Amino acid sequence: MKICDLHTHSVFSDGTLTPEQLIDLAIESGLSAVALTDHNTVAGLTRFVSYAEGKPIEAVPGIEFSTGYQGRELHILALFVKPEAFGAVTEYVRAAEARKDASNVRLAQRLNENGYRIDYAKLKSERPNGKVNRAHFAAEIVRLGYFESRDEAFATILSEKHGWYDPPERISALETIELIRELGAVPVWAHPLIHMNYEECDRFLPIAKAHGLVGLETIYSLYSEEDTQFAEKMSEKYQLLKSGGSDFHGANKPDIAIGKGKGNLEIPYEFCEALRGRI
Repeated sequence: MKICDLHTHSVFSDGTLTPEQLIDLAIESGLSAVALTDHNTVAGLTRFVSYAEGKPIEAVPGIEFSTGYQGRELHILALFVKPEAFGAVTEYVRAAEARKDASNVRLAQRLNENGYRIDYAKLKSERPNGKVNRAHFAAEIVRLGYFESRDEAFATILSEKHGWYDPPERISALETIELIRELGAVPVWAHPLIHMNYEECDRFLPIAKAHGLVGLETIYSLYSEEDTQFAEKMSEKYQLLKSGGSDFHGANKPDIAIGKGKGNLEIPYEFCEALRGRI
């Protein structure tokens, strides 16, 4: 069976592989298609698509938007983003990225005030496009020996509940879905069961579909068997296309392999074909 992975990250957000390395690894892993969906940036897509030309794989240009809905953070993927839309996407997230940077500055200041010597300017300089999120803070905290794992850092000092991290105001999930459609790309709700429970998902999906949602991830690395069954049921109930992704980040999530997740994934290439058909 031909398989794909429609949710991965590179060094242009919080992954550890370059777009070129991502393509090479996807080919080595036997994938027929792979999507690059960095957080709130299309900066790596030109390299990603260009490097894949002439190689035995379909490179799907995408982005993962961090959005908000009624106080919840929701992630919306745009798949098959056209090169002529890159500028519009970048402009759309510009204000949100400024708010994110201000949030990062506050977090770094609070960490330093409490004895965690984090050099935020250094973190920014190490990124190819200067974009930093909490995953980078967590990796640095572990590197400096303050915690043994990123998960431990996220559960404590980087948690919203701890009070040092103030999440920035996010762009609207529904407006983002509408924009993706306007730009000729395909909007997919990423890992819906990470941020909402079953009842909340069931309430949100008809609203999202009315605004143009096309698909949702029914296969995901962190889903239980029950989660997968529920997501499939929702895709059928609201006539949404199925998608699937590992959420591969390279060494930043070493237990998640491209195309395989935690060893529990097998995403049919037909998912990619069906979504492409909705461009």
